[in-house]
Amino acid sequence: MLETGSTGFMLLASSLVMLMTPGLALFYGGLATKRNILGIMIQSFVSLGWTTVLWVIFGYSLCFSGGEGGIIGNLDKAFLNGVGISSMYSNGKIPEFVFISYQMMFAIITPALITGAFVNRVNFKAYFIFLTVWQILVYYPFVHMIWGGGLLAQWGVLDFAGGIVVHATAGFAALASVFYVGARTDKNSTPNSIPLVAIGSGLLWFGWYGFNAGSEVAVDTVTTLAFLNTDIAASFATMAWLFVEWIREKKPKFVGLLTGSIAGLATITPCAGFVPLWASPLIGIAAGLLCYLAVQFKNRMKWDDALDVWGVHGVGGVLGTILLGVFASKAVNAAGSDGLVLGGGDFFFKEVIAVIGAAFFAFVFTYVMLVIINYITPVKVSENVEKEGLDAAVHGEKAYDEGAI
Repeated sequence: MLETGSTGFMLLASSLVMLMTPGLALFYGGLATKRNILGIMIQSFVSLGWTTVLWVIFGYSLCFSGGEGGIIGNLDKAFLNGVGISSMYSNGKIPEFVFISYQMMFAIITPALITGAFVNRVNFKAYFIFLTVWQILVYYPFVHMIWGGGLLAQWGVLDFAGGIVVHATAGFAALASVFYVGARTDKNSTPNSIPLVAIGSGLLWFGWYGFNAGSEVAVDTVTTLAFLNTDIAASFATMAWLFVEWIREKKPKFVGLLTGSIAGLATITPCAGFVPLWASPLIGIAAGLLCYLAVQFKNRMKWDDALDVWGVHGVGGVLGTILLGVFASKAVNAAGSDGLVLGGGDFFFKEVIAVIGAAFFAFVFTYVMLVIINYITPVKVSENVEKEGLDAAVHGEKAYDEGAI
């Protein structure tokens, strides 16, 4: 029987996750140079439109119909065939329309996360092809395998809200794109607007409550656990990043604090509804410290991941999935498993193998895909276009009227 409370909450959660994509655009837009604000923001906003088109035509069907125990679904629900006003999601608590909308918002933001890695270096036409193919051949299979009753779900792999499906795949795809595209001509670029970064971070944190708590797809005790775990882990990660950077660089950095919050949010994502409350501070501290160290390692290796997508989302997603294997408890969620600290060595092993496999696949596939796309249209812009900035050279627009500021 339809639960109006759960339905109302899931509509709100869907709206919150939708808001994360504009939030991401603001976060990335503030971190970009003044000549590339619109170039990075449009890459997020175009996903709002195009991903919805793909989702309605075949994306939802490939993720959530048929193929039980398999790698990808079928086309039984293409164009939302067979989904009517009275169709219910499998838990019987919310209309299927609401579930379609909620999962669509995840599909929208996941490829957009990758774009921060190659800011001001990639042609929009190449990105549009990338956005399309990456969803179909990376995102959809992992959604189906874990959330759609596919291969990994049958094996016993858990991912509450996207540590594997979203962050590990997007983060390691970002690293592959950095290796393929190469470094920026001007690597000393600085953020054009830290206040814009702060606004984007705030919207992302706000939206993440829908991202994580909404992944219970109902209103119950697990929903409340996921909500509070999300905030606690993010807060502890924020402070851990702030303090370690303050100690190392002798000054408290605002961008570092904001980045630490995103690292904590990404890391708690797979764990939120499966781990007890006492574990979330430990997960947050680990996220703040290890993601910070990953960014420092990236800098030493001279990998030009411009906005630290790999260090925050890739490492955060992998770390969170592994820690899920450590701290999970059936006492807080009967639908989960017991982690390593409760004797669940087999579950821990499955989580480690699954997240490493997903990261490896996303990395290799992305690199090969970019090679192929380059035969169709150049992936990287010319040095002259890069120096001019993508806003003017590619999009023919400017973010600000420079004569007025």
